[in-house]
Amino acid sequence: MYYIVTGAAGFIGANIVKALNDRGIRNVIAVDHLKNADKFRNLVDCEIADYLDKEEFIELLEAGQFDGAVEVIFHEGACSDTMETDGRYMMANNYRYSTSILEFCLDQDVPYLYASSASVYGGGRVFKESREHEGPLNVYGYSKFLFDQLVRRRLSAANSQIVGFRYFNVYGPREQHKGRMASVAFHHFNQYREHGKVKLFEGCDGYGNGEQNRDFVFVEDVVKVNMFFMDHPEKSGIFNLGTGRAQPFNDVATSTVNACRALEGKSALSLAEMLSQGIVEYVDFPDALRGKYQSFTQADIGKLRAAGYRDDFATVEQGVDKYVRHLAGQI
Repeated sequence: MYYIVTGAAGFIGANIVKALNDRGIRNVIAVDHLKNADKFRNLVDCEIADYLDKEEFIELLEAGQFDGAVEVIFHEGACSDTMETDGRYMMANNYRYSTSILEFCLDQDVPYLYASSASVYGGGRVFKESREHEGPLNVYGYSKFLFDQLVRRRLSAANSQIVGFRYFNVYGPREQHKGRMASVAFHHFNQYREHGKVKLFEGCDGYGNGEQNRDFVFVEDVVKVNMFFMDHPEKSGIFNLGTGRAQPFNDVATSTVNACRALEGKSALSLAEMLSQGIVEYVDFPDALRGKYQSFTQADIGKLRAAGYRDDFATVEQGVDKYVRHLAGQI
C-alpha cells in the first residue's frame, strides 16, 4: 500500500515525507511538478518508492492505476502564490485538481488529508471554521475557500476520512525554494547574514511599524498535527492549524537577529536597541498589497483541541531559534 504525498518536493510536503520516513515508512509516492528543479533538494535525504509528475499522477489516478493500492493521500500540492493573478490557472490547479483526488479517495475509502489556508478568512477578525467568518481577499484564497465548501457538502456522506488544514503562517526547514513567498524568518536570516540588518513593512491598517500580527506556526508542529490525524482515521473535518497565538512581525525580526547573534557569541538586543543601531529597518508598505493583506491572524484552535490534539505549539522565539540553527547548519 502506498502513501501518496502531492507537493512532495515543496515545503510542507517534503517535511511530511521525512516524517513518514522517520516512522519507517518508505513506500511513499512523491508527486510534484519540478519546473522549479531546485525543489528536488528537499527530497535528497528522504526515501521514496517513486516520483510522478502531477499531471501523470492525476491521469494514472483517474485511469484506475491506484485502485486498491493507497493507504492515505496527503494533498499538499498547490499554487500558493497569493500574488498570482491568473485565475484560470489557480482554479484548475487548486480547486479542480483537488476535487479529482477527493473523488478518488471517496470512491476508494482512502483517507484524504489536504492543505487549506487561513487566507479563506480574508480581512476578518474572527478565525473560526465557520462560513460567516470567511471572505478571501485574492483568487488564491478563493480557490481554497471554494474547495472547503465542496468538502463540507461531501463530509456527511463520506465513508472515509477527509481532513482540511487551514494553515496559518508556516515557517521552517525546506522552504528555501519558495523565493519571495518564503517566510519572513527565512528572509530575515538571509538579510542579516548578508547586510547585518533586516527589513519589515511600515505600519498599515492602523498598526504601527512592524506591529501587524500573524499566527506564526513552526513546520514541525504542522507535521505533528498531520501525523496525529493519520493515526486517527475516524476524525474528519476542517481545522485551523496555527498556534492560537498572534505575534507581531517585530517578534520575528528580533528572534531571528538574536538567534543569529547567539551563534556569533553576541548578547541579545531589544527591539529598541536594534532600531537605534539600524539593525531593524522599516520599508514602505507595497501598493500592490493594499486591500489584499491580512494585518491580523490568530487561529481559533478550539476545534483542533476538541478533536484530541493536545501538544503545545512552539512560540516564535522557540521556533525561530531552532530554524536559524538549522539554516546556519548547526542542526
